[in-house]
Amino acid sequence: MASTACASEVSAVSPEVEERLQQPAAEKASYGQILKSAALVGGAQFLNIGIGIARTKAMAMFLGPAGFGVTGLYSSVVDLTQNIAGLGVNSSGVRQIAEAVGSDDTKRIALAVAVLRRTSILLGAIGALILLVFCRQISILTFGTPKYSVGVAILSIAAFCRLVSGGQGALIQGMRRITDLAKMNVLGAVFGAVAGVVLVYLFRENGIVPYLIVVAAMSTVMSWWYSRKIQVRTPRLSIVQIGGEAAALLKLGSAFMISSMMTLGVAYGVRILVLHKAGLAATGLYQSAWTIGGLYVSFILQAMGADFYPRLTASISHDTICNRLVNEQMLVGILLASSGVIATLTLAPVVISVLYSSRFDAAVPVLRWICLGTLLQVISWPMGFIVVAKGRQNLFVFCEVSWAIASILLAWGCVARWAVVGSGIAFFLSYVFHTGLMYFIVRRLTGFSWSRDNMRIGALSVTVTGLVFGAVYVLSPLTAAVVGTTTAALIGVYSARVLLRIIPGSELPPRVRRLAEIVRLARAASHAA
Repeated sequence: MASTACASEVSAVSPEVEERLQQPAAEKASYGQILKSAALVGGAQFLNIGIGIARTKAMAMFLGPAGFGVTGLYSSVVDLTQNIAGLGVNSSGVRQIAEAVGSDDTKRIALAVAVLRRTSILLGAIGALILLVFCRQISILTFGTPKYSVGVAILSIAAFCRLVSGGQGALIQGMRRITDLAKMNVLGAVFGAVAGVVLVYLFRENGIVPYLIVVAAMSTVMSWWYSRKIQVRTPRLSIVQIGGEAAALLKLGSAFMISSMMTLGVAYGVRILVLHKAGLAATGLYQSAWTIGGLYVSFILQAMGADFYPRLTASISHDTICNRLVNEQMLVGILLASSGVIATLTLAPVVISVLYSSRFDAAVPVLRWICLGTLLQVISWPMGFIVVAKGRQNLFVFCEVSWAIASILLAWGCVARWAVVGSGIAFFLSYVFHTGLMYFIVRRLTGFSWSRDNMRIGALSVTVTGLVFGAVYVLSPLTAAVVGTTTAALIGVYSARVLLRIIPGSELPPRVRRLAEIVRLARAASHAA
């Protein structure tokens, strides 16, 4: 009964685009805010992508598939350590800081900032200690040999830096200093990439561990530089105050930790499966496809974390508004992602050859399957934020554990059947499962349903992407490339027209507004002629 009532309310506030534009200003959709956030965070992400492309190309040339596979496994070790030792504080810290800022209570803000900073340093030390103490066991578990123990132990420095940097980044994001957050990420990536590539060039495989440390250290330096601008006078804190704030921070963070651990654990587990069933070179192929597959879509997902999540949290007690925000975020995500996914899928051989080398050609089919999965990520992720913003920790953990189990089982079966290509198939199938699961959960939680716009445009996007995917296997390479690139261009034009129709000109980012005006004038001139 409650679900039915809520669903009725959703449909009442999610009419067609033309009706939505006629609403009063206070009730209008948030498409402009979504696009502005996507432009800012996405712009920084695109710069990071360019940096990552150059770094990846250099790493592939200097190390080859086997060395690239070692880099991926080392990275997984640091990622898992950061997740386990971090206890989700990076994510929970954003919410704690944002809530404190929203209260306009200076003492509460100071308390939240002080506890977040101290907790991050403490957790960083714990993470480093984990790698130092268990380096031999981690080396055997990861590589099947203890000869990488020293490298794992030295990576304790990278783990410490990343945990401290994560806490400082959470502070910046919680304060909604999105511009500083973008600058911090870009500059850290630039300095880290330059220094890291030099190390790998000079020392080849022996430079992998120093490379990872330098990247983490540069991120820490940049996050410190921008977080120091936040001037908060630290009050005298009692043990009771520190304990209470830290407990709230860690309680919320535990759910985020489990979620992140599931994601990283799946990535780690799939690499191990590929390593043992297909070899170290195949692991490098999977790593290369995984790296490229998420490049384009990642800026949309980054924007969700940077701006959409805090906005959704502020309205989470109102299911109607909450569901509308999720539908709006999903629609913009689909429109922004579709053409890029289709282009990457079509041009996968060229992308692999340019970014890596001809030795990585076997990664092309893996990349294509991963592209299909990333499109479903854009659809499923906004729904997942409902569970997080609601503070339903147990339900959130259930969703993540369910997805992780499904992913590992799918990878086990698919890699055994199709070798390294099976890892891409498993990724796609795991997000088919995740999308269905999240829709079922949030439907019962808030009465959520996809808007008519999302159902129509989402169905179009998924269908067209699927047809292009099939075309690359049944048509000649040249014909498939022409069909795919033409389709990507047409979808891009269609998406741009929809975005310009649903977003008022005054809410467009300045550069987009100027481009839209040029297009409008050109169209008017053509009609006049």
